[in-house]
Amino acid sequence: MSTRAFVAAAVIVHGIMSFAPTSITSPRTGRAQTRRHVFSGIVEEMGNVVSLEHDKEMTMWDGSVGRGTELVVDGPVASDGAYIGCSIAVNGVCLTATRLNIDGEPWFSLGLSPETLRRTNLGAVKTGDPVNLERSLAADGRNSGHYVQGHVDGTGAVRKTWTEGDSLWVEIGVADPDLLACIVPKGYVAVDGTSLTVCDVTSESFTLMLIEHTQKCVVLPLRNVGDAVNLEVDVIAKYARRSVGDFEALTKKVAALEKRLEEVAEAAGCIPFYDMREEEGDA
Repeated sequence: MSTRAFVAAAVIVHGIMSFAPTSITSPRTGRAQTRRHVFSGIVEEMGNVVSLEHDKEMTMWDGSVGRGTELVVDGPVASDGAYIGCSIAVNGVCLTATRLNIDGEPWFSLGLSPETLRRTNLGAVKTGDPVNLERSLAADGRNSGHYVQGHVDGTGAVRKTWTEGDSLWVEIGVADPDLLACIVPKGYVAVDGTSLTVCDVTSESFTLMLIEHTQKCVVLPLRNVGDAVNLEVDVIAKYARRSVGDFEALTKKVAALEKRLEEVAEAAGCIPFYDMREEEGDA
């Protein structure tokens, strides 16, 4: 990895680890609350889809009416302490609560943007489907997983499952090579919002293992072969890959420039300056 990649990773780690708690006033209760920022990937409960309504009329900021998608979820734990505008991760997707305690039940609604529908598996859920739920993590809270933004990068597909003792192996195929490049053995990955450790990586897929406890707390064991799962890779890996990509692009440009200089120098019967330095042993 290049020096620039390490610098980028260090900047991100510093930014994530050093954010300070801030207080806000809840619009619902009027009480001061600690603002929550990110997620941990430790699923708090499996809720259930109440409804998914496409093409619903929504009043926009200027009073005009647009049409969008609304997801309603039953989640008693996720509803506890929730307020309008708070963030709740549903299958690893950071969404904004827009209504609470619907029909006197611990149901809450969330708007799904077109980008969310394109990037995730939420557009395919049906009434009664289980979904992973996690409230956003307090800045001063314990993180038993890893820092998950709730910004899903794309989806993978379950390719195979098998057991070893009381553990469940899962192989997940990833069609996007850029996404797969950010997944490394023994690194973190969020699968439907669950913080998991990668076991092995191939050119087309990766594997992970669920212990007995986790199997009963998340939706992944309920997936069938071919089912889509939401994937979010470690944000540090994304920034590092971006930095390495920039460095590689710059290296190619420098190489192309050197080749052009050599061609010009050869045509003029000259020796490029950098070649002279190498001959003198200074380079």
